[in-house]
Amino acid sequence: MRFFALATDYDNTLASDGRVADATWDALERLRASGRQAILVSGREMDDLLEICPRLDLFSRVVAENGGVLYTPSTGTRRLLAPPPPPAFVDELRRRGLAHFSVSETLVATMKPAEQIALAVIRDLGLGLQIIFNGEAVMIVSPGISKASGLHEALDELTLSPFNVVGVGDAENDHALLDACGFSVAVANALPALKEHADMVTSQAAGAGVAELVDALVKDDLHERASRAQRSRVLIGHAREAVEAAGATGGSRATEATEARRVTEARRATEARRVTEASKATEAPDVYCAAHGSVVLLAGESGCGKSTACAGLLERLAGMQQLLCIIDPEGDYQNDDDTIVVGDAHTAPLIDEIVQLLLRPPRSAVAVNLLRVPLAERPAFCASLLLEVQQLRMRTGRPHWLVFDEAHHLFPAGWAGASQTIPQTLETALAITVSPQQLDSAFLRQVNLLLAMGPSAGKAVQELAKATGRAVPQLAGTELETGQALLWRLDSPAPEGVIRLEPGSKHRLRHRRKYAEGLLIPERSFYFRGPEQALNLRAHNLVLFVEIAEGVDAPTWQYHRERGDYSRWFDKEIGDPDLAAQARQIEQDASLDAAESLARIKAAVQERYTQPENPSMPAVLTAKNMDAAADVATGDGGRKRSKGENAT
Repeated sequence: MRFFALATDYDNTLASDGRVADATWDALERLRASGRQAILVSGREMDDLLEICPRLDLFSRVVAENGGVLYTPSTGTRRLLAPPPPPAFVDELRRRGLAHFSVSETLVATMKPAEQIALAVIRDLGLGLQIIFNGEAVMIVSPGISKASGLHEALDELTLSPFNVVGVGDAENDHALLDACGFSVAVANALPALKEHADMVTSQAAGAGVAELVDALVKDDLHERASRAQRSRVLIGHAREAVEAAGATGGSRATEATEARRVTEARRATEARRVTEASKATEAPDVYCAAHGSVVLLAGESGCGKSTACAGLLERLAGMQQLLCIIDPEGDYQNDDDTIVVGDAHTAPLIDEIVQLLLRPPRSAVAVNLLRVPLAERPAFCASLLLEVQQLRMRTGRPHWLVFDEAHHLFPAGWAGASQTIPQTLETALAITVSPQQLDSAFLRQVNLLLAMGPSAGKAVQELAKATGRAVPQLAGTELETGQALLWRLDSPAPEGVIRLEPGSKHRLRHRRKYAEGLLIPERSFYFRGPEQALNLRAHNLVLFVEIAEGVDAPTWQYHRERGDYSRWFDKEIGDPDLAAQARQIEQDASLDAAESLARIKAAVQERYTQPENPSMPAVLTAKNMDAAADVATGDGGRKRSKGENAT
């Protein structure tokens, strides 16, 4: 279930002429019987609502006075969310002859055209008040107070998210309410501007329209309507074919522009219009997935742009007020403005602590660091966490997205407990892995969207088809560039094409610990060989890179510097274009000798990848594979990986 609550206006929405019809009350009863809650959000004074509304008990919370008062019907308690109107303001209204107005706990209410007097008083006294209209009614409240702010306070008490709320209204002051909800509805008698703003307009007016909405909500959770709403879709990327077409027309546009300078103003305007239309026709079509109900598998080898694409998707989800629970086997996510991390290399995360953070999240993402959890125990830990998270989702709808990074650590192929512990309905999730064949089929059967990246994208499609019992699509050879993916919605028999995945607006370094301290495979390691190819010193991470660099002779350092090997490795294998750009400038600075250039590159690495004072070996390296790790450090690239070791 996506929608857990209905937030409704009172006058001319729930009620007509101040009265709610019996059929509308019956609809609210059906809403509550479905497990959903009702929240009343009104501009009326709280005492007025208590007098005219006989069934406030049907509402979990009442937001009154346009966001100024929060009332709990079950206890009869009220909480003021705004300060009272300034006495000087009220006195001056009376002094200027305004006779018909009321003063409540948090607002002053009057009727048009008295707003002109109120505005003059606000201006003359230099007050920080705002005027809000509701049809002919005029409300003067403190700045920042609205139906949206009041609803947020109500949802905070109910531990619900705005994304999981449907809002319905009819007038000017309902714009804020509808904006605050995950799905917006205007009743048939609503203002035209509000109808244009809403995701849905009922065919019936006022209370009958609310009843119509309730029945649609109970029937199918507004599935079809919500899936078409812009706020219910997440941008994935852009169709590659359209991107290429847009690039191909660039030269012709320039030619047309040159030609236009030699013709008349009229011809110039005509050409400009034609070019604009051609530009629109060749813009890359945006590609979306549903913000609710998508189980996405992002598969691809390291270096294909998978981390950048994942970071961009998570950034957009956070921007949509989606709460993310990220299961992070390798400690890739750091505490920042968006993410709070539970667990580290020394302390295993506690499930109770995770659940409490998800219940009242301080940030948009909670990352569960499993470095301290032994490799063999991670699937069972994840299963226990999922059991608690699924129960929380049934009560609150949060976390909205489950993110399984390095998902093969959590749902490994052939895992005996998979069919018993993986929830039958993950509902909304993102899993990141190297290849579908590394995941158990019980998990793969829940995937409904595949983003396959890198040289093995076609193979990933075939692996997923076989694992889920589908006909294997016949794919023509497709060359994918870094950052591109083969998109397959599994309700279709074959992939729909190649898209360019949308990156985030900020570069987010993932795999920080792995690249600084971990074990990169031989093919991705750096080798100091020297001008005579006499050396074979392998650096399988950045810490070892710096240590070896400090020990090699100047000719060896300069040999790789002049070839641009350092910046190339940082870019292609470490996946850090910013570090690569810094290194490239240092490599190309002829005024620097070997020692100076080494010192600067070392400083650039250490600035971005700080080594702990007492680095501990990640729990990935159990006693069983310590010897194998030692072989890697000596440059033995021919060994076989131990079962479960990360291939990235």
